[in-house]
Amino acid sequence: MTTQSAPPSTALSLTSGRLPRFVEPVALVAALAVVAALQFVLGGFNLATWLIFGALVYLVGIAVFSTIVEGRRKATDRVVRGLVTAAFVLAVAPLISTLWTVVSKGLSVLSWSFITQVGGTTFDPNTLEVVSTPGALQAVVGTLIVTGIAALISVPIGILAAVYLVEYAQPNNPLRRSITFLVDVMTGIPSIVAGLFAFSLFALIVGPKAFSGFSAAIALSVLMIPIVIRSTEEMLRLVPSDLREASFALGVPRSVTIIKVVLRTAASGIITGVVLAVARVVGETAPIFIAASFTDNFNADPFNGPMQTLPVMAYTAYSFPGKDIDASQAQAWGAALLLVIIVVIFNLIARIVAKVFAPKAR
Repeated sequence: MTTQSAPPSTALSLTSGRLPRFVEPVALVAALAVVAALQFVLGGFNLATWLIFGALVYLVGIAVFSTIVEGRRKATDRVVRGLVTAAFVLAVAPLISTLWTVVSKGLSVLSWSFITQVGGTTFDPNTLEVVSTPGALQAVVGTLIVTGIAALISVPIGILAAVYLVEYAQPNNPLRRSITFLVDVMTGIPSIVAGLFAFSLFALIVGPKAFSGFSAAIALSVLMIPIVIRSTEEMLRLVPSDLREASFALGVPRSVTIIKVVLRTAASGIITGVVLAVARVVGETAPIFIAASFTDNFNADPFNGPMQTLPVMAYTAYSFPGKDIDASQAQAWGAALLLVIIVVIFNLIARIVAKVFAPKAR
């Protein structure tokens, strides 16, 4: 009788031939060093070229070494992971650069007096000089008022429309398809078109001088409503049908089921969607500039006269500086940093509220 030899064990092939864990950072540093040396030898250093060619040299080098030691599959995995990491860095780098620029330039002017006093220019008759006073109180108040009115208009309309689309309308209902089509169209509408619409509407009602905070709020609500509808609609669809059927089986009416079960379960996601909509419009400049114009005076009446907001203040101070150009630009960066801080505060509040209203697991 002949005996067949046992097949070679595959345990060693699965564990042997692995590059050390530190090989990837070492290879990256080596690739960047080689590219930097070549640039200096050729007579110049460019940051973008250094990063791009350094990444390419790293990918080629790690692919070659991994193919020799680990095999083609592991080499492919390392190359794809490097490409994904590079794409992530490319996506995050502009955000970090923008945030760093805003913080570094706006932190020098941001202070409690800058937030609590009204900025503008005053004429001193004794010295015959125009004095610029840094301050953003009128812009902070205007931003909160305009955004608050827009949210009060958009959130109820958006949530109720989403409830109708998900809970009441049948899939083949013509009204449902029309609303869905209009929401899709409104999602991609340019912001300046919303501002022109609001200004034209109020110009027909109150005359050519239709600048007001309420007009700007209407323009922002045009941009907010489709975002609230779409996000709320998706959150309502994630609620399990078993919860609705259990409520109906107990004899609970549909309206009470929607309020007590569906909306309660989806409250966390709905709040997140509302905050995303607010963050989408709080930094808009074009519609507010057209509908509410701008002013250095303090105006807390949204129905009478132009109103200043933080994005418009940053735009006008940087694009149309006064005699003291440095002071105007510093005020623009301070307004931009203050706007970023307000958006961060809104997001923190939304996370806290979403955590409170999230369904509790036992």
